Amino acid sequence: MPSHFVLLGLLIASCNFVALASDPSPLQDLCVADTSRVLVHGSAAPLFSNLSRPVLMNGFPCKNPNSVQAKDFSFSGLHLSGNASNPLGSKVTPVTVLQIPGLNTLGISIARLDFLPGGVNPPHTHPRATEIFTVIQGTFEVGFVTSNPENNLMTKVLNEGDVFVFPEGLVHFQRNKGTGNAIAIAGLSSQSPGVITVANSIFGSNPKIPNDLLAKAFQVDTKTVDSIMSKF
Repeated sequence: MPSHFVLLGLLIASCNFVALASDPSPLQDLCVADTSRVLVHGSAAPLFSNLSRPVLMNGFPCKNPNSVQAKDFSFSGLHLSGNASNPLGSKVTPVTVLQIPGLNTLGISIARLDFLPGGVNPPHTHPRATEIFTVIQGTFEVGFVTSNPENNLMTKVLNEGDVFVFPEGLVHFQRNKGTGNAIAIAGLSSQSPGVITVANSIFGSNPKIPNDLLAKAFQVDTKTVDSIMSKF
């Protein structure tokens, strides 16, 4: 086979892989999530199938179009302040497919973030989404870290009306640098972006990651690891 056909084949294959690296595109006008038929992990109240076994799939099955209503595409509450009275001093109010079933297959979601003075949204990643962060009130210090081996920190102080982007999958953070409460709105390029908080995943996994392994990874002693783990 001529070399240019080989190159063309590789190019088409690579484009297909890229196309798969995002939420699936809709093949109809709407596909409102039927959460009653799925076992949802990670939600506040897991929902179980009305069948004999849970329906496990990448996303949600569609509701019967005849039962779809306007409320399936609506959410009320982002005007309300989240309760940030916790050790981190922050509260995220997500609006994903679990809150708006009509987001199913559409590849977008949104969140409100409330911060007390000094509050932080600690280093975390969204494994399935790029985030665009818009400051509504206050002053934020934000940043993300590029992947190995460079691990470059991209950081900036943002004020009201400023926008910052966190690329998909990269560790990032936000912190209220002002003296008053701060508010931001985040848009995400997935109906279900997911969150992996770095400290929680490393020191609060179940079952635990062996403390001697973590001690070697962080170049500390096991007592230090045990002390950190006790907080998670």
